[in-house]
Amino acid sequence: MRILLPLDGSSFSDAAVNEVASRPWPASSEVRIVTPFQVPVSPTPEVWALPTEYFETIERTARESAQAVVDVAVAKLRDALDKSVSVSGEALAGPPREAILDEADRWKADLIVMGSHGYGAWQRFLLGSVSQAVVSHAKCSVEVVHRRVAHKTDAKAA
Repeated sequence: MRILLPLDGSSFSDAAVNEVASRPWPASSEVRIVTPFQVPVSPTPEVWALPTEYFETIERTARESAQAVVDVAVAKLRDALDKSVSVSGEALAGPPREAILDEADRWKADLIVMGSHGYGAWQRFLLGSVSQAVVSHAKCSVEVVHRRVAHKTDAKAA
């Protein structure tokens, strides 16, 4: 079984890592961890006004941050999963929705497991929802892991 695990470094994607780590996967399964990153657009339309090192530094920093997220998750899953399950990872350049869907197709994933930020309708409208886009367009099964957020009444009861 081929499991694609896209992460963004949030506690929501940590919940997806924990979910994958807690399951007994079939022998010879493969888990591929990916963290998409996007270089922000120029703060000024006059791109020539910025030194060329500016964009190189931003891209390098974004790639290094994404790779750090991947490396932590790879180490955690290698420790938690049966040794017959292979775990690999990579930082992917591009918009998250497209990078995840393209990688799932390219790698021929059987399952995508991803976290959800749990946005309400208004936030989804303003920000979009990567998990919703992946669920809607993936050619394989998708599991969306929701992290339980403590409410004020839960904290008082504890």
